[in-house]
Amino acid sequence: MTSSSILITGGSLYGERTADLLVRDGVIAEISEPGARLEPPTGGEIVDATGCILLPGLVDLHTHLREPGGEEAETVDTGTRAAARGGFTAVHAMANTTPVADTAGVVELVLRRGEEAGHCDVRPIGAVTVGLGGERLAELDAMAGSRARVRVFSDDGKCVHDPVLMRRALEYVKSFDGVIAQHAQDPRLTAGAQMHEGAVSAELGLAGWPAVAEESIIARDVLLAEHVGSRLHVCHLSTAGSVGIIRWAKARGVDVTCEVTPHHLLLTDDLVRGYDATYKVNPPLRTAADVEAVREGLADGTIDIVATDHAPHPRDAKDREWDQAAMGMTGLETALPVLQQTMVDEGRLSWRDVARVLSATPSRIARDETQGRPLEEGEPANVLVWDPRPRTVVDPIEHASRSTNTPFRGRELPGRNVLTLLRGRPTVRDGRVLDRPAGEA
Repeated sequence: MTSSSILITGGSLYGERTADLLVRDGVIAEISEPGARLEPPTGGEIVDATGCILLPGLVDLHTHLREPGGEEAETVDTGTRAAARGGFTAVHAMANTTPVADTAGVVELVLRRGEEAGHCDVRPIGAVTVGLGGERLAELDAMAGSRARVRVFSDDGKCVHDPVLMRRALEYVKSFDGVIAQHAQDPRLTAGAQMHEGAVSAELGLAGWPAVAEESIIARDVLLAEHVGSRLHVCHLSTAGSVGIIRWAKARGVDVTCEVTPHHLLLTDDLVRGYDATYKVNPPLRTAADVEAVREGLADGTIDIVATDHAPHPRDAKDREWDQAAMGMTGLETALPVLQQTMVDEGRLSWRDVARVLSATPSRIARDETQGRPLEEGEPANVLVWDPRPRTVVDPIEHASRSTNTPFRGRELPGRNVLTLLRGRPTVRDGRVLDRPAGEA
């Protein structure tokens, strides 16, 4: 925690009113009343935020940091640098590492690596099954009771396909208010799949990943969650049919939440025509109708959050024939620009809504009471100062991630990270990631 003071002047609080915000000793000490200004602190720093939006630090419920085992693609240090540059003050790290995060020891290792890096908070996600094998439950209780205090469990990258095992997992996590985050993909319906099943896949002669492979698992699992009375979270929802099932389940009273990725809000399967494996992802890019449906679902609250599914890969895993290339895209550094372009600039979401879907609700789902807090006096100073006006052509060489497999290369996207504070300590200034001062915890 820092003892310095920072006065952020003239920013727009949630895009709703102009305000000055004083940060002192790691907390928000004071916010000016409408029409008033705050006195500059003696010896403190002043940041001019005129024209900028003041938001809580962003929270990603779905990040792949690859460490341990996949350090050639990303490390906790490089991944959290990318997160900070994207405006995030917390990320939840998926379990598909090597070794898999299926024990208390591994999740505590990931937690410790995040603490050492210091760029944002890292919350480990535990595996549902041992080794992601889908045969027996992992040490859910041990991970929940560890110093990492895991509350989100997922075999992401693989579906918990066995309905009996899924039921047992949902029953088990009820005891500590945990949640199962399901990668909804029927493995038999998607064997050998290379892209979305539809007109484009037929034209290209590529094996298709049908929408029903996602929708059938979601339908099954919301019924299981209702039967058990447990919490279910659906990862990276991508089809119009999935939106409809979630809408139905919520109307029925099922305790289900879901996420959409930035790339599924913008990109379609037409991009596969060039056979550029940058656009190969799981679930695959869908049709324009699906893109419109997930935008509508996010706008009306059916879809609860935006999560990046940041999936870095080394260059040689992507720079190969389409059918041999790895699935996945980076996303931490482009998430807010894409959300601004597709939803805010189109009038579908307000900046207050952005704070809800990219900060408050992800933390609530994860039962993390330290992040996703509102910009109010006395709250931890996890703050993003975002300038929505600049437009920049995406160049992955400038990104902090170790990998460059962004699907937005060469696209012009809006917005710039002016300042990110993690409990009052600057982690980013004008897009540049700052290291923690030596000796500071």
